[in-house]
Amino acid sequence: RFVAGGGAAALRVREQELGDRPRTAAEMAELTRARGGRLIATGGCFDLLHAGHVSLLRRARALGDALVVCVNSDASVRRLKGPSRPIVDVTDRVEVLRALSCVDAVLVFEESTPVRAIELLRPDVWVKGGDYEGGTLPESEILAGIGAETVVLDLLPGRSTTNLIREIR
Repeated sequence: RFVAGGGAAALRVREQELGDRPRTAAEMAELTRARGGRLIATGGCFDLLHAGHVSLLRRARALGDALVVCVNSDASVRRLKGPSRPIVDVTDRVEVLRALSCVDAVLVFEESTPVRAIELLRPDVWVKGGDYEGGTLPESEILAGIGAETVVLDLLPGRSTTNLIREIR
């Protein structure tokens, strides 16, 4: 009966249309606020996306109604990590992040810190990975100014891009 009914060709999968979801991080932030939702944001290089990143992003998304990921541009990654990084260019990093169901939007930023991205998005919660070393975050002032909560999430032990690169080499 399945084959006689046209098999898999009879199944229609509706493609997501542009109107189904916001196209930019700013639109996502605006829509979330308009619906009275809680906007979560996080940032990082996300070079060589691995299980540790995915775990952090899933847990960040669980804190609210939408998750925007702020990603360092290639030039920003080079300033922070050195001339051999990033391994994966920003276009591909963004594409992979957007494919994750827990990520609602991605915003690329050129600066060394996500301060301007945070000013634009005005999230309710800013998530940092537990690997952050240092007392005060560079973005602490802007987060306090907009009344955002900062949440530090533990990382999966042994999962890091630096370790991955070392193993590959």
